[in-house]
Amino acid sequence: MDGSAVLMMVIGCGAVWGGALIAIIIALRVDKKAGN
Repeated sequence: MDGSAVLMMVIGCGAVWGGALIAIIIALRVDKKAGN
């Protein structure tokens, strides 16, 4: 594997995990607003 392929994999995984993390944070904030 060349450097660019590894870089694309890292960016792809980062985007997936980052998106999941943001979705969880938004869900928690919505839950807190709904609870109040």
